[in-house]
Amino acid sequence: MSGIYGALGVNDTDRVFINTLGQRVVYDAISQLVARYNADVAAQMRVFVEGAPTENFKERYKLPGGGRLQRLGTQSQPGAIKATGQWDVAYPLESFSGAIAAGRIDYAYMTVADLDRHIQTVTIQDTNTRRYEMLKALLNNTARTFSDPHNGSLSVQPLANGDSVLYPPALGTESEATDDHYLVSGYAAASISDNNNPLKTIRDELEEHFGAPTGGSNLAVLISSAQTSKISDLTEFNRVTDRMIIPGANADQVTGMPQLPGRILGRTDSGVTVSEWRWLPDGYMIGIVLDAPPPLKMRVDPASTNLPRGLTLVVEDEEHPFKTSFWEDRFGFGVGNRLNGVVMQLKNSGSYDIPSGY
Repeated sequence: MSGIYGALGVNDTDRVFINTLGQRVVYDAISQLVARYNADVAAQMRVFVEGAPTENFKERYKLPGGGRLQRLGTQSQPGAIKATGQWDVAYPLESFSGAIAAGRIDYAYMTVADLDRHIQTVTIQDTNTRRYEMLKALLNNTARTFSDPHNGSLSVQPLANGDSVLYPPALGTESEATDDHYLVSGYAAASISDNNNPLKTIRDELEEHFGAPTGGSNLAVLISSAQTSKISDLTEFNRVTDRMIIPGANADQVTGMPQLPGRILGRTDSGVTVSEWRWLPDGYMIGIVLDAPPPLKMRVDPASTNLPRGLTLVVEDEEHPFKTSFWEDRFGFGVGNRLNGVVMQLKNSGSYDIPSGY
């Protein structure tokens, strides 16, 4: 991923030592490389994370109400109305770091290839950390308290989880109501079939809030690889055309595929694009409306602090920056749009279980 050879202008077949190139030259090349990496990662998070990172530690979502207009007599006035629907959310902010350290002699023998491996290791760890933190924010159905050293205790919320928050009226209703977007299928993963179709259940739960447009919603469901076979066997499922196979004249073809994590498998007649994402725990699915604001927000430090954003190489000794180099990424993920996301656990009965490790 790193492309350090290109950034330094050397051939990847050359055995070039870091000391030969000069520490400042290598440091500048790494800075350019990491900036490119941060831009790439930001683009890949767009499915889950709304817009640019936020400096806010807490926000309030205000919503319109429901109901009907009041029927009046010829000499009466209507009672005053007031929209009261809202929910509060908060976002954590933490430091995640790693270090590359070696003795003076080791650095003298370090080649560009060695440095390339070290940089790739750091960026892989950063990617894994961001992905884990995003999944943790989505798969955990309970609010948690984050102790912010500058803003006190913050209540970080999950997706709609059946608490006391009243959400705008769902399609077909006129009154605000609570909602729970952590679902249990009522059947095991092995029992997925045309009669036990989790994709339709997830679609219905999302469309009741975001509408059901003619021609199908831009809605995606991410599944684990363990469920690929059963989902692909559904009668309504249309597979993505294999790039090595030219389909016949009577075969349906899936077009206009969105950018999603994992490997897009196909689309259903009921309007769901399905992607196999191997990072999902076995027995869990996540549904998201791609045309609505994503569920998560990413918090970063205020610009006034002058603290860097994204993965950053922090150098302790400018004369010898590679004797010990510290890498840091400060961020936090929290759910903002509590309605745009449905997590389904595939099991016979009972309440939703947070996956092990999350």
